[in-house]
Amino acid sequence: MNVNEVVKFVDNIVFDKTGKHLDDVQTAVVQGTWERQTYDDIAQECNVTKNYVGDVGAELWQILSKELGEDIKKTNFRSRFERINIESSQNICIVTNHNFSSQIFNNNPNKQNQESSTTHKSKSSHYDLILSPKIINFYNRETELQTLSNWILNQHSHLISVLGLSGIGKTTIVKRFVDLNLQQFEVIIWRSLKFPKSLDLLIDDLLNVCQQEAKATIDDKLKQLFNIFKNKKCLIILDDLENIFVNCQFAGQYKPEYQDYKTFLQMITEIEHQSCLILISQEKCQEMISLDNELYPIHSLELSGLNNAATEILKNQGLNNEETWLNLIKLYESHPRYLQYISILIKDVFQSEVAEFIKENSLILTEDFKTLFDLIWMRLSDVEKEILLKISQNDQPISRDEIKQLLSLSSMDIINGLQSLTRRFLVSKLENDQSSLS
Repeated sequence: MNVNEVVKFVDNIVFDKTGKHLDDVQTAVVQGTWERQTYDDIAQECNVTKNYVGDVGAELWQILSKELGEDIKKTNFRSRFERINIESSQNICIVTNHNFSSQIFNNNPNKQNQESSTTHKSKSSHYDLILSPKIINFYNRETELQTLSNWILNQHSHLISVLGLSGIGKTTIVKRFVDLNLQQFEVIIWRSLKFPKSLDLLIDDLLNVCQQEAKATIDDKLKQLFNIFKNKKCLIILDDLENIFVNCQFAGQYKPEYQDYKTFLQMITEIEHQSCLILISQEKCQEMISLDNELYPIHSLELSGLNNAATEILKNQGLNNEETWLNLIKLYESHPRYLQYISILIKDVFQSEVAEFIKENSLILTEDFKTLFDLIWMRLSDVEKEILLKISQNDQPISRDEIKQLLSLSSMDIINGLQSLTRRFLVSKLENDQSSLS
């Protein structure tokens, strides 16, 4: 039994018991304990406190002890699981409340056939996740994760966009889905467009992972690729899609050298196949807006702040004055990266006392914030910059008519600018007042 089998086994037990898969800290506890790491080592890797890891571990050992009928704890976790594995290899049936245990531990007449089938499948599968991130913390995005899973596994959507501000958790939720569903796909390829390449080179890359020699022309390469999409269940992830869009213009317009991506995405929606392409982006692309999702198998998942789960970030950072946390969360709009940035500042300057920070009574932006915002600012058109500056100068939400009065821009510029800012998730309508923006 290797560490991946152990994690999968424990994940299924916990899911049967709680209805939730292991989160990233729980996964790290299982992996670390199996590899004989201390709680302190695990805490440092996950950027959480040792006490928090201890609490997570205690809860896991309690669940495993009850479900397996064994006294499981950190000190005997590996030895107990190794003994169970040895016993199972000697045809001793391990009876638990967990159905998955029979798949791993119980011997049966079809076991050799199952192993042969699994081996054959692994040989024909092609996974390239070298450029995918390692997920340390996954904060309560279970509803969004379930939505994403439903679109891909049940509705068989061909094209999905995961959208939102930088640092909101787009890449994290997609990686979480991949980690939990590796066995559902024969091909999984993760690519970042942070330094984008031409569509021609991208297709060469995808074909190479699938161990096919690319044909000479782009048309023939596309035929090759879609033949794979038809015959194999593939999952292709393109992260940082916004980098193929033009800076200093309205959102979602392709750079001239990447115009053929637009054709490729349309083909993904129009051609019959059994695969899925996930786009991760800070901007909506035109295909996700203009195509009718009632006619085409496409969906967009737009991520906002963490809301209730935001307190977990502050807890993991070891901040004090829990009664003031909601004020901090509201100030930084439940945005996970913003909360991480400001938590570091509070620990460094305010000795982890949130109450002392709140006394400043202002929105404080560190150099980390400024670097992040500079990157966003560089992408905006001049019209968007004017509108955004005017909105930011008002403490209260502002209406479109007020923006018209305050700026010497044409109605068309203001309308297009507001639409573009909305597609970048930089302005939003108030729920109870559709005429006001914030």
